[in-house]
Formats: sequence, structure tokens, C-alpha cells
Amino acid sequence: MSRVGKNAVAVPQGVEVKIDGKVVSAKGQQGQLVYEMTDDVAAELAEGSITVRPLSESKQARAMWGTARSRIQSLVTGVAEGFRRDLEIIGVGYRASVQGSSLNLQLGFSHDVNYPIPEGIKIQCEKPTSISVFGADKQKVGQVAAEIRSFRPPEPYKGKGIRYVGEFILRKEGKKK
Repeated sequence: MSRVGKNAVAVPQGVEVKIDGKVVSAKGQQGQLVYEMTDDVAAELAEGSITVRPLSESKQARAMWGTARSRIQSLVTGVAEGFRRDLEIIGVGYRASVQGSSLNLQLGFSHDVNYPIPEGIKIQCEKPTSISVFGADKQKVGQVAAEIRSFRPPEPYKGKGIRYVGEFILRKEGKKK
């Protein structure tokens, strides 16, 4: 029995959810998102909550039960509040700024790295050493943050690079004399 799938997804005020066969769409303050479920599960909207149930007792259906419920929860949360991922830049001369529809990163290379901001994502740089990624789609926010981090991941000796806020970097001991 799926522990995640058993719980109903509460629909907050201001969010409009429609279920059309296998397609679940949600519309709210942050925009509109759509999720297409597999043929193994079904969703029902009743009394301000969404319940997901498996259509058979197969292992695949039971696995997709919890997955579909989590994806629908992310869909509803995303259009209601949105998701945020914060990054920090550590290193002398390393900085970031938003210029129009691209993120300009100076990361110690001989050239600046220009990252085009995808549609549906907002990026802010309150300080030159902090980057905040906002959006309604949880997967897209995480993917954009991971792509930005991949330009200069933190190195283990001095810890220089781009890291998530709160990320722990295991430091190595340097060369001994």
C-alpha cells in the first residue's frame, strides 16, 4: 500500500483544477501547469481535494500511484505559491548579474558565461554573490539551478564555485610540505 498515494491533495483557495481523463491541469497566481498521468492510475476531484487511486494491483500501478500523487501535489503547490532555489557564489572576483533575459556569470574564466533564462523561470540577484531561481514548475526550477551550478561546481580544496544555499562541501586537506 502506498503511504504517499493514500493521502488526498488539498486544493487551496485561488487554484482552479480540472481533470480531463488522464490530464490534470491547474491554474493559479503563478500560472498554469499540466500533468498527464499514466494509464495505471486515475484521479478524482471531490470537495476541494484530489484523490489518486491505482487501476490495478500490478507493481507498476502501485509504483505510479505515489508518483502521480506527488506530481499533482507539486502541480498544485507550484501554481499557488511557486518554487524557489537559492544559490551562492564563493570565490574572489566571482559574481552574477541579470541583464535582460540572460544571466551573466563571471566565474574566473577568460570569458563571461551568459545563460539564457528559460520561459516560465525568474532569476534574481540581490547581491552579486547570490542567485535566486523562481518558478511554478518544480522540475524546471531544479533543472535551471543545476545547470547554473554546473558552470563552476564547488571544488573540494578551497570551496570556490557555485553551491546551493545550505549545501555542505566536504573539504580535502591540501598538499603537505
